[in-house]
Amino acid sequence: MKKQARLFYPTALSALALLMLVDAVQGQEKVRISYSSSDTTNAVYFIAQERGFYKKYGVETELVFIQSTPISVTSIIAGDVKVGNAAGSAVASAVIGGVGLVTVACYINTLPYELVVQESVKSAEDLRGKSIGISRIGSASDTAAHVLIRGLGLTPVKDVPIIQVGGPGERAAAFRGGRIVGFPSPPGIIQLAQGMPHKVLISTADLPKRFDFPYICANTTRTFLSTQRETVRRIVMALIEATHFFKTRKEETKKIVAKYSRQNNEGFLEDSWQAMAKLYERVPLVTRPGMEQQIQEAMRKPGTAPKFEDIVDESIVRELDKSGFISKLYNP
Repeated sequence: MKKQARLFYPTALSALALLMLVDAVQGQEKVRISYSSSDTTNAVYFIAQERGFYKKYGVETELVFIQSTPISVTSIIAGDVKVGNAAGSAVASAVIGGVGLVTVACYINTLPYELVVQESVKSAEDLRGKSIGISRIGSASDTAAHVLIRGLGLTPVKDVPIIQVGGPGERAAAFRGGRIVGFPSPPGIIQLAQGMPHKVLISTADLPKRFDFPYICANTTRTFLSTQRETVRRIVMALIEATHFFKTRKEETKKIVAKYSRQNNEGFLEDSWQAMAKLYERVPLVTRPGMEQQIQEAMRKPGTAPKFEDIVDESIVRELDKSGFISKLYNP
């Protein structure tokens, strides 16, 4: 009987501890996290949700979709979203404007875009004087348009007008209707352009040197990072594990992307996975050259430019890397 009691008490205590942990998690206020697209570029955010990685690391989350980068940044500043995806260009502009934003991790550090054009466009010269459509001024698609047009030896805006059109659906409609002759697009999207004759004129992969750009990044406010650093750390951990899942579980990843993008086109799912699996960072440090370039481009008025460290705090990622957390995911 005494032996049974000795066995019972540790079991009971373990069960009680587990119940207390569950109650604590359930009693937490949900942390709102935003992502900015429903394709593979933002997949780590919704993979972490679908596979329960946020909960695994003790964070109760509410995942929200905010397509507009300016609105995403505004939501983080206002505190409506605690951690949100935004590219380095938007964060640099906000910090230069006096806002206490900080980038804590970047999962993709380049622009994976290609310039989709009408079949009639045979060369760079055929683009001269014709309009390219982007989502919004200051967005990643805007940056991509400038980079790709320069890659063709043309001057953005002067040689090739860049107009604000809207999201992927609006751009496709403008392309079909002839309002624009082309648009920058993440890899794989071209597979969805059924019934629209098109070609890829140039891709960032064609550039002689990789274009460093902090593209898919986790951002928060300086205040939230200083007061809730452990929460931010746990979210970064969940996103790192989601990155590992993306890279190593292709078919399951494609099913999750299909659910969020509402696209079952196998060509789109396969091509986009192949492209992004190579670009997702195992150790999501922020590209210093990329962020410093965004700081320079965001300096519209003369003045003292902020330093890399004024915008980026890599301490959480470096701690996780040093602890062996990341290497154990890939080499258990």
